[in-house]
This record gives sequence, structure tokens and C-alpha cells, in this order.
Amino acid sequence: MVAGDEFVAAGLVSRGLFPCSSKDPNVVITTRTLEVFRAAHLRSPRLTIQSFTRTLCDLHGVACRPYLGTQFSVAFDIYLDVLARVKQHVMAALARGTPNWRLENACPACLYKLEGEAELELPFLSTMDGNNSLKRFEKLERSTHGPGPSKEREDGRQVPGDYYLSHEEVDRWGKDRLEELMKGFVPDEEYEEEKDGCSDRWQNMKEVVTGKAWAMYEETGIFLSLCRHGFVLLVADMVRSGELAKYGYAVVNHLINVLGEVASGYDIGCKFKDMVNKHPVLGPHARAHKFRSLVGAFHGHGHCRLCQLSNPATYVKGVGLEDLEYCETFFSKSNALAASTRHATRFHRQQTIVNYLEHSDTFEAYASLSALIVRKYKRALEVKATEPALEETMRQLNIESKDDFVGWLAAEMAALKNLMWEPIQETLQMEYYQKLVTLADVDAWKSSSIPPFQRRQTARTTTLLQAGHATSKLNAATPWSSVIRPSERSKTWRFGSTPARWVPGSERYEVARVMVVKRRYQRALDKLQALVISRMFELTKMNMSGTGYKLRKHIAKALQARSRAVKTALKNYNDVAPMMDADPLTWEEVVEYTFLSQFDILRDGRYDIRMYPWAKPSGRVAMDQYFKIERANEEIPRLNIEIRRVITHARDEDVFLRRAEASVFKYRMLWGRFSDEHIHRFAALAKVPGFTGSLLPGVAVNKDRLGSDPTPADTPMATAPAPPAGIDEVEVGEDEEQEEEQGEQDLVDQFTVLTIAQDSEVDSGE
Repeated sequence: MVAGDEFVAAGLVSRGLFPCSSKDPNVVITTRTLEVFRAAHLRSPRLTIQSFTRTLCDLHGVACRPYLGTQFSVAFDIYLDVLARVKQHVMAALARGTPNWRLENACPACLYKLEGEAELELPFLSTMDGNNSLKRFEKLERSTHGPGPSKEREDGRQVPGDYYLSHEEVDRWGKDRLEELMKGFVPDEEYEEEKDGCSDRWQNMKEVVTGKAWAMYEETGIFLSLCRHGFVLLVADMVRSGELAKYGYAVVNHLINVLGEVASGYDIGCKFKDMVNKHPVLGPHARAHKFRSLVGAFHGHGHCRLCQLSNPATYVKGVGLEDLEYCETFFSKSNALAASTRHATRFHRQQTIVNYLEHSDTFEAYASLSALIVRKYKRALEVKATEPALEETMRQLNIESKDDFVGWLAAEMAALKNLMWEPIQETLQMEYYQKLVTLADVDAWKSSSIPPFQRRQTARTTTLLQAGHATSKLNAATPWSSVIRPSERSKTWRFGSTPARWVPGSERYEVARVMVVKRRYQRALDKLQALVISRMFELTKMNMSGTGYKLRKHIAKALQARSRAVKTALKNYNDVAPMMDADPLTWEEVVEYTFLSQFDILRDGRYDIRMYPWAKPSGRVAMDQYFKIERANEEIPRLNIEIRRVITHARDEDVFLRRAEASVFKYRMLWGRFSDEHIHRFAALAKVPGFTGSLLPGVAVNKDRLGSDPTPADTPMATAPAPPAGIDEVEVGEDEEQEEEQGEQDLVDQFTVLTIAQDSEVDSGE
């Protein structure tokens, strides 16, 4: 103990030594050692405490003991708690301690709005997805009847910060809490669902399927939300379940409440859009704030073609060239945390994840923010540079206006929608024909020579009696009354002006009879046609120049699954082809088709689309190029806005933190260290031909950083100053040095100290 210290632990911490117990500690760990582990673990998440303590023992030349890992973990918890408390005090001193301040200012490019900037079609773009790599084993008692009760020790500690959505907040959106959510809400108008033939296919948010999680896990993964620049917005634990709807509901609700209008990419965005809009509470709230659920480019090719025309970012106005797939990149790095979280406690798992998220935001997302924007800008310029080639293609194809491409897209969507269901008029004609056939069978049966008693006994074993009960309505003056429901009589279709019943041999009767014969054939051909259209267009994308390797592999995997569907549809077609004297198809023939014009069997389809311009290879390429250029024209104005936001944010943050430099110098250097790098990258981008942005800072809408003496808007950002005197360069007298060294030696003699070995110590064998 040193005079003036009230507690032993406090005295040790004030001197850079963290104890492994609060009372009578005999092992301490230096601050430098703990900070080295923290920095090394954040850069290489696979490094665990056990590995690091073994490394320390190797450096010191001693045998490793299992208890050293526990002691190091205790000291590391204290160290992280001290850092968190210091950060809380700093943020409170900067008036940034409000609950949602971090989320409201998560990304300078997305959220640091300026005065006078143009309004964006979609103000905030994000992406979200679930990941099951960061599972955690639940420690259970052994039992002969399966998993026993939990034997984990109660730990009420909460991870600091607001990255995590609490379990209570997430569970509010579960099915069992729907009645509670409905209290106080006024029902909205009924949502009209738009069928795309895709949303019903996805099962990863179906609670009946995902509720059967492995019993050995407590947390089965995380559900994450990022902005389009990779900054973490929110994270939630998936507890004893798969990727349920409640995780997406909780994230969307929180983002809307804090940020307002949000568009979010999701691998099953088509299904999630319907789920959100159908939700009695979240649906009206999301529509009021114009929430958009989209499908990312990476996962979009696993969806059906009709969905690809509606939900993926390529055809959505305002998205630009954003692929909405940053979660996959983030997970590829964060999966390395699994080694240190799989067997951790609940608190230590969340603590490790939150520390990694904070480090990722500062040293990954913010450090590379300008580089990411520069890459996006150059890519947009490259796409825009292909516009003269598109105009030349339009002249060769006799396309008068670019508006024709929008019409082609609508025509393709209409053609695919028409292949999803039989036309209602044909369906009703065939149903009416079937009733007439059934009526004729009933009449023939009634007029037969079978005795009445035997006739009733026979009727009990046949379906004719049921059909006979419907004949009274069919014999009415208007024969349509037994075919058309009252709610359908007001529809626009009509068979004819006269309600006379069809009779065998009449024109309409024979047309309906032929349609019934062709029905199975037509249905099989429609299914095969829709699948082949999707497959051919996706093959075009897979072989497209500029498509990355991973994207091509994902498309190929989706095509393999789609090919199984094509095989099934092909078999069904070949089963009914002899009915129409049509030649059967082989799998090799279908696989070899590259363009729709080669698929001659489509001429027998309900709609022959082969001659449409959007179905031809040249027209297809031109249409895809047009929409790319349209998205590039949206991307460049967004990037111009984001560049000014980043520059202004760097300037304003530097000015703001200079005023509090004496107390928060280290925090200023944490964010200010990358400012010059951002300016350098943007200055190089300004020299690229085609750049239309501005490097002059603007005036922020939020004046918190400006204080009472704001920097003029046209003032370039100043370079970072040298550290103030007394921070790094401190002159210490010889007497003070000797006294300090003697104090450290006294501590070493009194405690066992774990530290980073010096080179001289290793060389001398100490």
C-alpha cells in the first residue's frame, strides 16, 4: 500500500496494475499486458485468453497453469469495465450520453445531414441478416433422460452501450405477445398483398421449422443490421431458435423509431415485406414511415424471376448501385469470434461481441469509409461511361426511346404473372363444361332401368348423388347461378349476352371440351416455360463480364436447385405431351438452350413471347445496361452528398473536440487519426474525369459540434495539431525516476506480476 490509497485494488489500478481479486490480491497484471491482448484479440479474434496466457508463460519461461487463464479473465473484465466507465464519463462530458446518440450518429456518410443538400429517394439504406456461427453452449447438468437443468452461475452484469437489443425488447414481437402489442393500437386499412410467386417458398422465418433448435445451445447466433458503409446499427441474440420473424420485427421497429424512413436489404426481403405489412401493429407503423424491404443482389438470384423484377435493388428507383449485401462480408470476418465465444458465459460472449463491433466501427468501417466511397464513385463512372455504347445499340435495334426499356420490364412481369394462374375466363368455362357433363351423367343414371331402391343404394357408393343435388340450381333459368359465385358476377368478363345453356355440339361446348383436354398439357407447358425463362436469364447474368467469382458460384448453386425444378416440370410435360401429339423433350435439349428463340416448344404456350424484344439476346443486354446506367445516375448524386457529409463531419468533429482537448485528447485522436486520410483520398478522386462533387465542407443540420463559434462553411479542414505539451513529452527528473523505479520494484517484490517480457529479459534467460 502507498500512502493515500484507501483500497489495495484502487491503489494498484492507479499505478497500472490490475488485481485478480478484490481482497488481498497476490497476482496482478499490468495495464500494458491487458491492452496488448485487447488490441491483438480485436485484430485477430481467434486469439483467446488461454492462448495468450500460454504465450506469456512461454515468454517468461515458466510452466502454464490452468488457473492463470481464470485470473487473467478476471483482471481483463475489470480493465474493460474501467474503459467502459471512462468512455461513459467522456461521452457525458461531451453531451453525447443520450440513449440513442450512437445510433443517430452511427455513420457520417449516411446520417450527418447538411443544410441545402438534395433530398434522396431512399434517405437511408441498410442491410440485415442472421448468422448462426456465434453460438454458445449452455452448461447443463447430466441426466439419463436427456439434457438436465442449467448449471450456469447467475450473472446479472449488463454489457455497456446500445448495440444490443435486449431479449425483452425482441420477445415483445413474438407470436405469444401479439395480444399485448395490440393494446392501444388502432387497426389500419387492410394491406393488399402483391403475389410474386416467391415469398411462400422461404422457410427460414417459419417458427414451426426454426423453433426446433439444438438443445445444447443457449444462443444460436446473432441477428445483425448494418448501414451501406458497414457501420453496425443493431444486433440481437437469437435465443434457442433459428432466424425467427421477431428478430427482424424488433430491428425494423427500433430503426424506424430512431432514424425514420429506412430501406433494408434482406436475403428473404420479399417474404419479410409481406410479413411486416400483414403485422397488425408493425405494418401500419412501417407504412407510415415508408419502410422498404428489398432483396440483395447476392441472394436475389436464388429467387424466382418474378421476384427478381420486383424486389432486388437493380430495378428499384433510388437504390443506386448498392448491392445491400454487406452482412455477408461482415460475417466472414466476425465468424473468427466463434472460438472465443462458443464456451463463454452469456455476459462474456456479449462483451466480446460488443468490443469487436466497436473496434470494427472505428478501425474498419470508419478507417476505410473514404476508400469505400471512392471505389463506389469510380464504379459508377465506369458504368455511366457505357451510355454511348447503349445509344449505339438502340440505333441498331431501332429503339426510339429509353422509356421502351421500362415498358419491356412491365411486359416481362405481365407475361410471368399470366403464367402463374389460368385465366379466370377459361377456368370458369371449363368448370361449367364439367358441370354440364356431370348433369348429363346424372340424367342418364336417373333414366336408367335400375329399380328406385337399388338406384338409391348404388348412389350411396358413387359421387353422382352429390352431383344430383346441384342439378336443381343448374336447371334454373340462368345456368350461370351454379357456376359463378354472387361476388364474381359483377366482374368484367362475360361469356356472352344470352344465358342459354350450352348443349353438346354447340360451338362453346366444343371449345370448352378441347380446353379441358388441353388443360394438363397447358399447365405443364406454362410451368416449364416459366422455369426456362428464369434459367436462361440467370445464365446470362452468370456469364456476364464483371460478375465476381462468389456471385457466379452463388448463381450456379441456385441454378442447380432450379434445374431440379426444371427436371420435374419436364417430366410432367412429357407425361401429357402425347395428348396433343407433341414431341417429348429431353433434359439435354433444355440444358443446351441459350436463348428463348431456340426453345421452339414455347410456340405452343399460352403466350408466345419469343418474338418480344425483351426476350431477344440483344434487347436483353440493352435493357440490363439501361437499368445499370439509371442506377449509376442515382449513385453519383448520393455519393456527392456523402463526400460532403464526411468532409464536414471530419471538420466539425475536429473543431468540437479541440475545445475539449484537455480532457478528451485521446478520444479526439481515436476518430481524428483518419481525417487526413479521408481528405487525401477524396482529393485524389476529384482529379478523376467525371467527378461532379465538391470537397468544400458544408453546414451541418445538427449544430452540437459547432458550439458558439462555428468554423465558416468554406474553410478547408485543418490538419491535426501536434499533441499539447504535457501529454507525450514529459520531463522527469532523475530523483523522480529513481523514486518511481523503487516504487515499481516494491510492487514487484510484493506481488506476482504478469507482464510482457522485454527483449533483454528473453535474451538473458530471465
